[in-house]
Amino acid sequence: MKFSTREDIEAPIDTVFDMLCDFEGFERSAMRRGAEVQRVDRLAKPGVGMMWDVVFSMRGKMRKVQLEMARFERPQEMLLVYRAAGLEGTFQIELMALSRSRTRIAISFELVPMNLSARLLVQSLKLAKTSLTKRFKLRVAEYAKGMEERHKRLA
Repeated sequence: MKFSTREDIEAPIDTVFDMLCDFEGFERSAMRRGAEVQRVDRLAKPGVGMMWDVVFSMRGKMRKVQLEMARFERPQEMLLVYRAAGLEGTFQIELMALSRSRTRIAISFELVPMNLSARLLVQSLKLAKTSLTKRFKLRVAEYAKGMEERHKRLA
């Protein structure tokens, strides 16, 4: 099961990529929503090999996820691979400079079930795919707008 969307942002590609590298900000945001996030690598700067252990509640059950940065190509792409009980998948962010001050961000998220219970979970999500896709696109659009506003404030 795959979700994907793209947004155009009024900011240079390097600025957008730097904002996406605010991993500590993402960690704090997840913790404010009730997740437990722990960075488990010892890298001094962002790059391939960054890893997190995340625990959160979804559909009434506690879920444990391990995230790993599999590809980190500044300023074009980041690929995170995740593993959970019975689920694996990817979260990919691609950036393309449309002009000096405009960037297109393409985000995709893929879920791959690895066992029967995960297949049942993904099947139930497929029944709600339309509403989940709308929510995914709305969240990405809100985040893109926030990045634009941050860039304007700092410029």
